[in-house]
Amino acid sequence: MHESTDWAGLDLESSLKRLDASPESGLSQAEVEKRLVEYGPNRIQERSPRSRWQLFLDQFRSFIIAILMVAVGLSALVGEYTDSLVILAILFLNALLGYIQEARARDSIAALKRMTRLKARVIRDNREQNVDSTTLVPGDVILLETGDKVPADARIMKHVNLECDEASLTGESVPVAKDTAVLPPGIAVADQLNMVFSGTIVTGGRGRALVVRTGMQSRLGQIAEMIQESGEDPTPLQKRLDQLGRWLGIAVLAICALTFLLGLIRDPGIMRALTGDVPLITATARIKEIFMTAVALAVAAVPEGLAAVVTVALALGVQRMVKRNALIRRLPSVETLGSTTVICTDKTGTLTRNQMTVRKLWLENRIIEVTGSGYASEGKFYDQGNEADPLEVRDLLTIGALNNDAALDGESVIGDPTEAALIVVAAKAGLIKSELERRYPRQDEIAFDSRRKRMTTVHLMNGRRVMLVKGAPDVLLEHCNRIRCRDGGRPLKDADRERILEANKNFAAEALRVLGFALRELEENEPPEEKNLEFIGLQAMMDPPRDSARRAIERCKKAGIRVVMITGDQAVTARAIAQELGIQGEAISGTDLEAIKDLDARVDEISVYARVNPEHKMRIIRALRDRGHVVAMTGDGVNDGPALKAADIGVAMGITGTDVAKEASDMILTDDHFSSIVDAVEEGRAINDNIGKFVNYLLSSNLGEVLVIFVAMLIGFTSGGGPLLPLTAVQLLWLNIVTDGLPALALGVDPPDRNIMTRPPRSPHRAVLSLDMLANIALTGVLLCVFTLLLFAHSLDRSPAAAQTMAFSALVVFQIIRVYMVRSHYRVPLFSNPWLWGAITVSLLLQFFAVYGAPITVGNLFGTVPLDWADWGRIMAAGAVMLLLGSGFGWVLRRIRGVSTSDRFAKD
Repeated sequence: MHESTDWAGLDLESSLKRLDASPESGLSQAEVEKRLVEYGPNRIQERSPRSRWQLFLDQFRSFIIAILMVAVGLSALVGEYTDSLVILAILFLNALLGYIQEARARDSIAALKRMTRLKARVIRDNREQNVDSTTLVPGDVILLETGDKVPADARIMKHVNLECDEASLTGESVPVAKDTAVLPPGIAVADQLNMVFSGTIVTGGRGRALVVRTGMQSRLGQIAEMIQESGEDPTPLQKRLDQLGRWLGIAVLAICALTFLLGLIRDPGIMRALTGDVPLITATARIKEIFMTAVALAVAAVPEGLAAVVTVALALGVQRMVKRNALIRRLPSVETLGSTTVICTDKTGTLTRNQMTVRKLWLENRIIEVTGSGYASEGKFYDQGNEADPLEVRDLLTIGALNNDAALDGESVIGDPTEAALIVVAAKAGLIKSELERRYPRQDEIAFDSRRKRMTTVHLMNGRRVMLVKGAPDVLLEHCNRIRCRDGGRPLKDADRERILEANKNFAAEALRVLGFALRELEENEPPEEKNLEFIGLQAMMDPPRDSARRAIERCKKAGIRVVMITGDQAVTARAIAQELGIQGEAISGTDLEAIKDLDARVDEISVYARVNPEHKMRIIRALRDRGHVVAMTGDGVNDGPALKAADIGVAMGITGTDVAKEASDMILTDDHFSSIVDAVEEGRAINDNIGKFVNYLLSSNLGEVLVIFVAMLIGFTSGGGPLLPLTAVQLLWLNIVTDGLPALALGVDPPDRNIMTRPPRSPHRAVLSLDMLANIALTGVLLCVFTLLLFAHSLDRSPAAAQTMAFSALVVFQIIRVYMVRSHYRVPLFSNPWLWGAITVSLLLQFFAVYGAPITVGNLFGTVPLDWADWGRIMAAGAVMLLLGSGFGWVLRRIRGVSTSDRFAKD
């Protein structure tokens, strides 16, 4: 095995010797079969995928779900089989919603495996063969040409103008010109010019290479292994709901125990039996009755609808996000976005357009700026702020369009993106490549060579043969002796050379890629020798930032979210793009990063990481998470896969993203715009708020119901010599599921606060129940209890059924008033949610049915009697007083804690 060998640092002879390979005849079939046993097939090893049943059962892995399952058992224990079945149905629907959403996401390793299923051209047994790429082994000799996907990591043996697009692996936005020269040891993957890597694309030239790594030992395989090792951490929402479930479990057990003990103590017959005055068997029936009452109360304390309401709210959030170009793959990730504190983003194709664009031209000591971006041909030319005549730059742009092997199909590039930029800038001046080629046909050429750093073509122009040359400015100038001016050409002076090189240096400092252009008229049979050229000018280009990304980063700043750029590009390019986008902070390279021993101490200061590899990205993510940040990672390449998996929420690009990135992510942007993730953060924050609203609403309602029963037991209401409770078991279930559940669901689609993106992110460590919310829930529960029991006691003189109906209906009305109190805390306009008004209307209609229709249609199921107008008047009056007291208490509490409505969310 040769896993640790630095192949880029070995000369070709040593590489061939180490692998016992022949550069001409290749391996024999017998040797291939032997090595297949030793190295294994050239494919990504795949972990066994989770079955559909496992995905479904995963939806029940929550403490709050466990509490509800206990509630099912307890309900069945006390004979309330209807309650048990209803709660089970809710849990099943909740699990089904989550399963449907997550079943669409399959293991990311399957995508990596698909990437390696291709044919490979190989030399074996001294002849060229097409073989399945899975049979490649170290020592094989492969042949590569334009358009091929590289089937394995390989050391280049020889090539002709070989270029590879390695953006998906390294983040480098420009195709990499390959070489065969031995490189220094330990060089970064992005700089290993004598290597080709599995999964990358050959964009130009051809070559022959020696396979050195296959399968899981390739760079692609190493990334797959990193993805496998990245576990699925619970989201902040899952953590908080689990914490809430534990608190509810403790509360339920306490209610059971306290109610049971209180019942025992208050019953004289039981106490006499326990003290031995009478036989214990005489009190057995009464003890069982008290135990059943305690269990029933505990069941009432559990908010049966909470898990379902959370799931439905997240599912509705997913639908809204799709409309905003964000496709969610895991439901809890919706809420995680609302807690995001740092967005780590790739540069190429995410913050930038991944479309090289000419930004500036230089000719005759003038700088012409070019507007427009990407491969759209709209744009103008400006000289010192004044619109320039395209005729002034006609020759410069014509050379760029003719000395060019790329093609554009709409905004899709065929060939080198740099050459595509030259075609587009020419089109902005009305110079269309296809028309120029018909008018000035190519007669000869000298292809680009990485050693020569230039390309030459010869064209028949107006009856004369003209040689057009483009290349690196410093190299091109060595072959020029004249320079083009407005009044014609003149000899090139040393001062001219200095000015041109200074312009080149200044453009490079702005992260612009610069090409020089020259020409010379040839005699009729003169060969195209690159000498005595006339220098025409420079074209400077870059992969421009998206305008929407710049605005989105500004929104992130206002929202208290830090944006960190992580890229495989050069540091100077990354720094310039970051500055143009408004990303502030220190910029370092991957080499600098490796020298930092304690990254945790500095990670909050660094905002740009350049020339990084996948291991670096993982380290950055871990350091940020160790500092307590909720990290979103955006990316589109194979190299982004492990970091997408390791982040709190991985965000892949839907258009340019690889299958690996998509399958490793939690969310996919269908338009590839960075701004869409900020829209998704806004949606996540709104869902955060809405979850807080219905948790507040449901728990305060349930607390009120529990207190009504518990305090009534303390008071000892009786009827006909036996104990009388304000609510029956069926009424409690009706309240919990029907009249509580519908408004809670509607709260899940409440519109966001207008200032939601101007406040800090919610702390990931903040519990679902903040101090403000706990105090609010406690006060509301007490108020619900007090006014319900007052109405209940006032109606006892009429009949027990009338008193219970009053308490039953009062709680419905009070809980609707509670909806208004909760929404006012979040400053939501009264009539902004038609779904909520519809839910309230349905809840009231259902309650009217329970009071007036049920006695006629379903017998004594609810145990209600009709109420008159005076009864409803008393309920409404009590509700108005409760509203005033609750609102007043909330105002006082905020003043005591010094929390205003604008910043309460961050401090809770």
